[in-house]
Order: sequence, then C-alpha cells, then structure tokens
Amino acid sequence: MDTATAEWTDGSGTGRRGGRRRPTAWCAALLFAGVSVVVGCRTADTDGVTPVPQLLAFLPWLLVPTAAGLLFTLRARWWTGAVWGVALLGLLAWFIEPYGKTGEPTGPPVAGLRVLTSNVEFGRGTGSLIDAVRREKPDLVFVQECEYTCDAALKRELADAYPHRRAVAGGGSEGSVLLSRFPLEAAEGVPGTMGMPGAVADVGGHAVRLQLAHPMPPLPGQEDLWRRELGRLRAAAAADPDTPTVLAGDFNASQDHAAFRRILDTGLRDATRLDGADRTPTWPARTAPAFGVQIDHVLVSEEFTARRARFLDLADTDHRALVVDLTLHARR
Repeated sequence: MDTATAEWTDGSGTGRRGGRRRPTAWCAALLFAGVSVVVGCRTADTDGVTPVPQLLAFLPWLLVPTAAGLLFTLRARWWTGAVWGVALLGLLAWFIEPYGKTGEPTGPPVAGLRVLTSNVEFGRGTGSLIDAVRREKPDLVFVQECEYTCDAALKRELADAYPHRRAVAGGGSEGSVLLSRFPLEAAEGVPGTMGMPGAVADVGGHAVRLQLAHPMPPLPGQEDLWRRELGRLRAAAAADPDTPTVLAGDFNASQDHAAFRRILDTGLRDATRLDGADRTPTWPARTAPAFGVQIDHVLVSEEFTARRARFLDLADTDHRALVVDLTLHARR
C-alpha cells in the first residue's frame, strides 16, 4: 500500500486528509448537539430553560443547521453522524405538522363574525390599526400593548362603530382593549403582568365568551412567569366548556411550545389551522412573511368554523395583525 492510500484510509485522523475531515465532523457534531437539545425538549413535551423556549419558537428553521450538519458529515465521511442528522430531520418533519384538533361542527350556522387581533407595540401602531379596522370592518377587535394614548385614540375614532368595550388601562405594554359591535357583559379577565380583559358577547342572541391573551414573553430568567400566565389562560379556556369561546391575542408562544399546546388540549382550535395558514409568521413583522413565527392567534371552541384568515402588515409595530372570519354553529 502506498503512502497516499495510507493517509486516505487512516481512521485515526493523523493523515493529511483525515486531519482535514476531523474539523468538519466536529462542526457537524456541534450543530447536531444544539438541535438535539431543542428537539429533545420538544419530544419530552417540555419548554426547558433559556435558550430552549426561544429556539422552540423557530423550530421549523432548525432544518437549516441540521441540513448543514448533514453536508458536513458527508464531506467528512462520518456515517454515524449522518444517521444522527437523518434522525433529527425526521423528528423535525414530524413536529412541524400542525398540532391540535380539527373537525366541523355538526349544528347549523347561526351567526357570523369577523375577528381582528393586533399588538400595536406600545401604542405606536394605533393609527395604522384604526385604518385597518375601518377597512376590514371586524365585529370584534382585540388590541394588545394599547397604552393610554392608544386607548384614547380608539375611543375618539371608533366609538360610534364599536360602542361596547372592555379594557385594562396601563402604560407601555400593559394596556389592552377589547372592542365589540355586539353588546358585552362584564366577565372576569385573566390576571397577568399585562392586561388581559374578558367579556361575554351577545352574538345574535347567543352568548360567546371573549378573552384577550397577552402573557409575558419567555424572557431569560422569566420562563416560569411565562408558563404561569399561559397556564392561567389554559384554566380560563377550560373553565366553561359549554359556552362558545374566542380566545385571541399575542400569546408569545407557538404550537411548538408545550405551554401553548396545553391550551389547545382544552379543545380550542387555532383558527389559522382550520383555514390552512397555521405556520404563517406574525412576528417579527420586519422579516415576515419570509422569516418569523406565528405567536398571534385566534383560538375558537368547537362550535366555530373559520375561513379567510389573513395577515395585515401595519406600520410602526413589530407584529402583523390577524383577521379571520368565523361562523358560529348551534350545538346538536
């Protein structure tokens, strides 16, 4: 055997070509290890600690480092690593599939309503939101991060069209407003760091529970607070299963977070999934729809069907607004 062949086949990596392959294999291993931590938490149905919750939000994008790692394994001829990478790709493809129940109501339709939810980023997007509301003419408007000036503007500009409202006043990100064309009865909202008002709407003679969602985001060191506030939303969703429910807002969570999936496990359905748009990004607006994650949702109980889910690009806010048309069906 000549020297060149010995250098190519030497498994110890001491030859010139083996020495070149070793760093490539290490790059693949590092990529796979990072992805494996996130995928492992997803498999274990837990959100873990920073940076796992933040990375889980972008789970589909983990296909990119996994694919890059596979290319490194092929270049390094590291076949064990190739098996590792293929396994990760399979798990990612499995978890990217939509989560939650679907199905059509069995009762006849009794009412239609249009819902719009928007995070206006400390009130900065209020003007653009008002224009969108006048254009889209929703029946219900869920507004997050609507601080004092935003609240005043909505009262001034939209009071005639939306005479019924529930609000939690606050500065910065703490204020929230729920506007309605339908009469509203006061209902206990969900306690949280940011306002989450609730109400019961009279939709054509049918009571519909409304709850605005805006839990804290999973900031480093505050994951427990994020999980706790999502847990309160889950408890609110499960509190009255006999009344049709709309739970909408900025959840600061996607279907890849275990805490959000627990809300869907109560029987609520994501309206965007019912309309085939469950992976359309809503945040950050600057890079959506090319890159981002859907953390703004309209969740509905089994009495609703959904269609025409669409995403609006509003000026001066980092979230896209979500509009969806719902049909309420009678229970059989």
